[in-house]
Amino acid sequence: MAISTFPSVDKCASIGREKDTVIADMDGTLLRGRSSFPYFALIAFEVGGVLRLLILLLSSPLAGLLYYFVSESAGIQVLIFVTFAGMKVSDVESVARAVLPKFYSEDVHPESWKVFSSCGKRCVLTANPRVMVEPFLKDFLGADLVLGTEIESYKGRATGFVKKPGVLVGKNKADALIKAFGESKPEIGLGDRHTDFPFLALCKEGYIVPPKPEVKAVTTSKLPKPIIFHDGRLVQKPTPLMSLLILLWIPIGFILACLRIAAGSLLPMPIVYYAFWALGVRVIIKGTPPPPVNKSNNKSGVLFICSHRTLLDPIFLSTALGRPIPAVTYSVSRLSEIISPIKTVRLNRDRDLDASMIKKLLQEGDLAICPEGTTCREPFLLRFSALFAELTDELVPVAMVNKMSMFHGTTARGWKGMDPFYFFMNPSPAYEVTFLNKLPYELTCNAGKSSHEVANYIQRVIAATLSYECTSFTRKDKYRALAGNDGIVVEKPKIKKSIMGC
Repeated sequence: MAISTFPSVDKCASIGREKDTVIADMDGTLLRGRSSFPYFALIAFEVGGVLRLLILLLSSPLAGLLYYFVSESAGIQVLIFVTFAGMKVSDVESVARAVLPKFYSEDVHPESWKVFSSCGKRCVLTANPRVMVEPFLKDFLGADLVLGTEIESYKGRATGFVKKPGVLVGKNKADALIKAFGESKPEIGLGDRHTDFPFLALCKEGYIVPPKPEVKAVTTSKLPKPIIFHDGRLVQKPTPLMSLLILLWIPIGFILACLRIAAGSLLPMPIVYYAFWALGVRVIIKGTPPPPVNKSNNKSGVLFICSHRTLLDPIFLSTALGRPIPAVTYSVSRLSEIISPIKTVRLNRDRDLDASMIKKLLQEGDLAICPEGTTCREPFLLRFSALFAELTDELVPVAMVNKMSMFHGTTARGWKGMDPFYFFMNPSPAYEVTFLNKLPYELTCNAGKSSHEVANYIQRVIAATLSYECTSFTRKDKYRALAGNDGIVVEKPKIKKSIMGC
């Protein structure tokens, strides 16, 4: 059956469709890409790690042969089994919620989206596992119903097999549509290949989305909901070629990361800048850094308030200044503390801040604070920064930006101890440190401003420098969206040893 059986999607009118129902396939239809391999690869890597990604990549030729020469269903079942077998379903759901939406949203087909978004009721009918695609389709594309392949699970773990009637391809798609809608016919059906014809024939109007690799994706600003929170280690979509490059690079990158971390930890801070450049780490300094505090004048040190990018923020601040700057932070892993070349004062979110301790540190010299939420309306940031604002008038905002080509240097769900390694595993990572003007006296607490006013002003200055927009989301919102918790590291209680017989 030829594709010309149904007209192309550009022939579908999108005006006056508010009361109509649209049924759309996903890969190659709602999305420009016709292959779902990159999204399976994301789940394989984020949940199963490097070994699972390697196994998936080695299995992809078999999946491709089955897909094109036996049946679509057989090829997709191979991808599902290799990716999901043994994984906790809750982990898959977490990745589907926190990682996949960013990559999906960058691949939305403009012609399909024009029709899909114009209809009053939106349904997606896809061969992909429903658990994998539903969060994006419902939360970011406004889908009312998602019909996808259902995976089998046992005691909370995926078996790798699929529930009856199997993968939703061909007749199974049509049967799923009939089961969901009964005798009523949806107004519009959108597909991209001949196996979509059975369900397209059940719609009043059926349209085919022809392959157009050159078509530009819908800009994320035009989607119903912007992607605010994103987690995950991979920067680029792991196509088969990119997955191969990642797997080949990881052993080299890990050795390189160890060398870079050793250079930052063991070398004197004045030469760390040059060592980083020699090892491929670029440190870009903008603005005029303030000179070291003169302790003989009994003057308190400078408080650097930085935007938060990774756990390495205070390290690169110290690198840019050429001298070690102690940092006050919280929820830092023990490993990060051990390898840190600077003094870190670790505070938990639920612990009261010790004003006397902070004042003592400022009397000894400069101090840095890199709180999460510097560029959003974060209550903890205000509580955190406001205390410092009351202790010193020497406040210098610092805008931090980092650039990575392969791995993100921070995560909400994973082990924070690996964050520095992933950042330094990038072939040529970069940190841009912009020193802003010191707050004038009239904007400090001693001039009559409240500590919250000072903290809010610093937020606005940093946000304007980075072209960020303040939101109403808090750090707790971020961690609930990405990791399903409040982002609090609970310290284990210290058990006092008793002496028997005393």
